[in-house]
This record gives sequence, C-alpha cells and structure tokens, in this order.
Amino acid sequence: MARQTQRLDDTDWMKQALALAGQGERMGEVPVGALVVRDGKVLGAGFNTVITDSDPSAHAEIVALRAASRNVGNYRLPGTTLYVTLEPCSMCAGALVNARVERVVYGADDLRAGAHRSIFEVLDNPKLNHRCDVTRGVLADECAEMLRAFFRRRR
Repeated sequence: MARQTQRLDDTDWMKQALALAGQGERMGEVPVGALVVRDGKVLGAGFNTVITDSDPSAHAEIVALRAASRNVGNYRLPGTTLYVTLEPCSMCAGALVNARVERVVYGADDLRAGAHRSIFEVLDNPKLNHRCDVTRGVLADECAEMLRAFFRRRR
C-alpha cells in the first residue's frame, strides 16, 4: 500500500509560527514567529531576537529569511510562502519583496506598523517590481491574544 503524505494547510503552518513566537516570548522577546516554506518543507524559521541580539533588524521574518537563504544558497526565494504571526512591518515587507517571496500568510493585523494594509501597502504594491500574494487573518485571534497577554504582563 502506498504511503500517503499529509499536506499541511495554512492553519497548521501558522500553529508552528505560534510555537516559534512562544520560544521568543520565553526569552523575553516580543512574541512573533515566522517560517519560510516551499513544497511542504520548512526552509527557514525564526522568532524575534531584537533584544537578545541587540539588532533592530532581527524581526522574526528577517531571521526566517536569512535562514532560508542560507539553506538554499540564494537570496531569492521564489515559490516560497512566509508564515508570520503578525502583519509585517515596512522593513520586513521590503525584505519579502526583495527576496521574491511568492506568498505571505499572517495572523494578526499590526495597526501601528503593518505594511500590508494597516498603515502601508508594500507587499502587493503595483509600483514595485515584485508583489506578494497575501492571506491575512489566519489564527488571528490566537496570534493577537499572545501579543496582548505579553504586553499585559509587562505593564
């Protein structure tokens, strides 16, 4: 009998991004997690390490993009999907466009810095030479609650 491979869906991948966000939270970082996937395989994963690394660019998306690029040996990541628990900021959105990520799936909207629709429109801006397909709101409540709980505990 042939062995069947279960194909993960957006919700399954977002659960993995949430688990990564939890790892960052345990280190005292703002809980955002991200992973880059192609053909059902994780090429790179990460969570915020801004505080740990004293690096303002160490957002979860950037960490995941760097790992994926090293893994495939190329800064271009065509055919990939990035899953992230929070709408990317303008820095991360710019990196996603430059890396030629095909699709971005995110959980919670970021009403203070989001660069898909909340504040800026970078990911699918027709003026840019690459646009990402975007799916928003996957496990949005869980993603937003993780962030709200983190900030409640810090106050």
